[in-house]
Parts: sequence; C-alpha cells; structure tokens
Amino acid sequence: MSEPATSAALLEMSDIVKTFPGVRALDGVRLTVAEGEVHCLLGQNGAGKSTLIKVLAGAHQPDSGTISWRGAPVTLGTPIAALRLGVATMYQELDLVRSRSVAENVYLGHEPARFGFASRRRARSGTAELLARLGHPEIDPDREVGTLSAAGQQLVSMARALAYRARLIVMDEPTAALAVDEVSNLFRGIGELTASGVAVIYISHRMAEIREIGDRVTVLKDGATVAANLDARTPSSELVALMSGRRVETAFPSGTRSAAAHTAGEQSDEVLRVSGLGRRGEFADIDFTVRAGEILGLAGLVGAGRSEILETVFGARKPDTGQVFVAGRRIRAGSVPVAVQAGIGLAPEERKGQALQLDMTVAQNVTLASLARYSRFGFTRRRAELLDARSKLTELDLRPADPRRGISTLSGGNQQKAVLARWLVHGCKVLLLDEPTRGVDVAARAELYRLIRDLADSGVALVIVSSELPEVLGLADRVLVLREGQQLAERTASELTEAEVLDMVMEGSAG
Repeated sequence: MSEPATSAALLEMSDIVKTFPGVRALDGVRLTVAEGEVHCLLGQNGAGKSTLIKVLAGAHQPDSGTISWRGAPVTLGTPIAALRLGVATMYQELDLVRSRSVAENVYLGHEPARFGFASRRRARSGTAELLARLGHPEIDPDREVGTLSAAGQQLVSMARALAYRARLIVMDEPTAALAVDEVSNLFRGIGELTASGVAVIYISHRMAEIREIGDRVTVLKDGATVAANLDARTPSSELVALMSGRRVETAFPSGTRSAAAHTAGEQSDEVLRVSGLGRRGEFADIDFTVRAGEILGLAGLVGAGRSEILETVFGARKPDTGQVFVAGRRIRAGSVPVAVQAGIGLAPEERKGQALQLDMTVAQNVTLASLARYSRFGFTRRRAELLDARSKLTELDLRPADPRRGISTLSGGNQQKAVLARWLVHGCKVLLLDEPTRGVDVAARAELYRLIRDLADSGVALVIVSSELPEVLGLADRVLVLREGQQLAERTASELTEAEVLDMVMEGSAG
C-alpha cells in the first residue's frame, strides 16, 4: 500500500474513556489518523473497537478525553453532527434499503433538490459520478440495491459516504460477506478514495488484508491502546501477541488433530447422510455422509449453494428432491423441530437475524434449543438454566461469562460463541457451522479451531462452510467442492491445495 497522501493529522482521539454500568469499555484510548491513509484498528472481540467507533460516529458520548479534527477540538454530539463534520461509518451489517435504487440509497435523507423539489435526475447523475470516482462506473444508479452483490452493496455504502462529503470513512469488517473475487473490487474502491485524500479506518480480523490494504495499525486490548501507528506490515505474530497478551505463533493450527482421532473418525458409524438433495435454482444432486468424529468441509464461492445446503439439512428450507438421514433413520424434510429433535444443530451465517433473540439474555439464548430440559410444571428452572449456560460460556472463553447479560450487549464474536454454546448444551449429534469464525479475531479463532477439533474428537459429526479456504482445508477431514449448486468433487483435505480448489470453483473443472 502506498504511503498516505499527506502526513497531516485529520483525526486525533486522546485519552477517550467510556463506562457502561459495571464495564469500563474504553480506558484512555488514543488514535491518530492521517489524511489519505488506511489506518487499521485491531483488537480481540470486547477490546473496545465497536465502542470507539460509536464514539467517533456520535452514537456514544465519551466520559472524558478529547477529539480533534484537523487540529481543532470538536464535540460529536449526534450521528448527524459526525456526518456534517465529514465522518461516515459503514457498519458490518449495512443499513441500505434493499428495495430502493442505488441512487435513492446514496442520497437517502438528503436528496438533491431543484426549486424546492427532490430531483431524481440530479440524484442519478450525482450517483454515477461518485461510482465512477470509486472506479465502478458500471453500476447502474437505477438498479435496485437488493439485486447487487455484497461487494456492490459495499460500494453503494461508500458512495453514500462520499455524497455526505466524508473525509474519513470507518469500515467495520467490510469483506466479511464477500467472496474472494469480490475483495479486489472493494480494495480498488478504497484505493480511489485514499488517492483523493479520504482517510479510512479499516477494521478486520484478516491479517492478509491488513498487510495488503493498510498503511498503519493501532491495537486495542481491554479498552486501552497497547500500540499505535505501527507499520501495517508488522508480522502477524507480533500483532496477535499485542492483541491477546500472549504470543500465538500460528493463527490457524493446521495439522494439530491427532492421527488416532482422524482414524477413529474414518472407522466410526455414519451419523449424517444426505442423498440426492436438491432445490430448484439453488443446488442439485448433493450426496455426502459424515461419520462420528469427522469434519466435512463445503468449499465454493458465494452463490455455490453452501449455506442453502446447510439450511436444507437443518429443515429451514424444504428440498424438492432428496433425503436426509441421521444415525440411519430418515427424518422428515423441511422441519426445524424435527431436525433438532434428531440431533442436528446449526450455527448460521447471519447470527443476529437467524440465530439470536436479541431481546433475551445470554442464558435464554443458550438454552433456547433445550427448553423442555429446564421446564417443570410450566415454570422455567432458572438456576439450572444459568448454571448450564455459565458452564458452556466459560468453556468457550466468552468474556465476561455472565449468562444474565443481554445478548445484544455482546460483541459479534461473543455472540457467535453463545450460538455454539446453545448446541453444546443441547448435546447435538450433528453440528452445521456456517462461517463459524466470521467477525472473530485471530486469537479467538485459534480457540474456536481447538473447540471444533475437540467436538469432533468427542464424537460429534461436523459440516463446515467457510469462505476462507485455508480454514476449510485445515479443519476438515474431507472436502466437498461446489460450483453454482453442482457437486464437483469430494476429496480428503490432505489431497487438495488452495490453488486446486480455487481452480475448480472458478473454472468448474473437477481436475
């Protein structure tokens, strides 16, 4: 990544403190961002990144500390005040209106007017200019946002930020929902921004992205700045050590599963069998088996049908063809309660929208699939519920392991751990994991990888979907390669390389 367009400090946040009841979320954070640079913000889940972003966006007010903009102190009392200053925030879950056009989203709330009336022509032409500035003139301003790819929607959010004349754009995990081939498009757009002097605060847990797109790095731990203005090419092991307080030499523990455990999985009984599974327009003729203690990985680009297959096995979608068997018994298709009763659990890709009840406590979410166990004469046994939830949260290293907290107060990574805890409490035989480490920091990923391996060693049959091929190849015993809903190949993970899988999923060759 090139050097910043200028070394002038655009933003300075000094000694920022923010306390919530019982929690000191920010404890003297320092952050300096220069014009025209990509400044990466790193930290474990719960380190304070989200709170700091909300302070910068005007959504939270700091208890103490100062914020300076181009050398002058400012107060960001509201999100509108932040926008007017020139600070725009793109959260991980985009707030676009999918049913409206690109131009309507770009100028939503501040439509260009002529003679006091909103001008669609000006909105379209202005949107076209902004998209061209981002290097993507091919996006039609009249196109409905919901029909765009995830990368296209990210670019619309960037155009909207520019429509507010933003000089600093905060991007929270912008590539989390993108396929490998879409990331380069997003990075090209970021390059166009920084070349014109716009600064970017970039939050990601993917170290390769940090090195590719970043200029400098600031690291947070436990609500405090532990390192500031590091070069983005600082070795990953050093950054992880700063984030975690301990050295993690390899973020992905490839090859740590014992040969004995692997052999036991190969010789164990079949737990899950999928035969001829298909849904029109999504996938067809999917066949696979998973034995106790075995991990099957599904590899393919976004749109290959990976998530749809998991949801169909779980009963959230009804297949047009095919059957699902658990422990040799066929289960009725298209019913989540039937699948759960048979011992199938799912940790979906979109945890907030599909897995969690955000108005409930952590304990209530963790025990949601096992309510009968905690009910007696129509009353919930809260003590037993809390004890079991706390035990699994501690096992997963969720911090703090307080089952009474509202689930909505947890960071994204900790919410993911709560979803996993639900199925550990339930004692499922088959666990389907869709993007299990999305939004999870490097140190926590290593813990999740060990947990997944431990689950397999305990006899659980696992099926894993991940957009990160090293994750699939490192965790899985066998890999099913998919392209546009078609099953291309099934191989042992040790027989495949990342390059071979990419060749298959992009070219459609089974090699």
